[in-house]
Amino acid sequence: MALGLMAGAAEAAPELLGTYDDWSAYTYQGPDGKVCYAVSSPKKSDSSRKVKRDPIFFLVTNMPGRKVRGEVSTIIGYPFKESSLVTLKVDNQNFELFTNGDGAWADTSAKEKQILGAMKKGHSLSVAGTSSRGAQTTDHYSLAGISSAVDKIDSACK
Repeated sequence: MALGLMAGAAEAAPELLGTYDDWSAYTYQGPDGKVCYAVSSPKKSDSSRKVKRDPIFFLVTNMPGRKVRGEVSTIIGYPFKESSLVTLKVDNQNFELFTNGDGAWADTSAKEKQILGAMKKGHSLSVAGTSSRGAQTTDHYSLAGISSAVDKIDSACK
């Protein structure tokens, strides 16, 4: 998976660390040091109406230079409705993410750990959000390979 996802912050193109089923692990040198991330694209997307979207990703990111480990986020491919929340579902567990622009994140590292733990044990993940124009979307991801991809970024970015 070619990924110019972090191009604005990256000083060099991301380097593929490995592909694990439906997830890939990458690293690059950022302004605050090495950054590692596991990334996947949805297997399927549903929408309440036609929505023009940029590429869609779900990520787990480690940034040791910023003391960030296991940050879960999504890049949804459109601007979210302002002040809206995203529903993240891992199998039958629901979590909320806060939004900003075209991204969404967990609001605490404790919640990130809980989400990541559920992802490692789970089979499927979905992200439901609302665009700035009111369209409701749900992206469906496979969790096959997530544990191996996260293990790889954990060892590459300590």
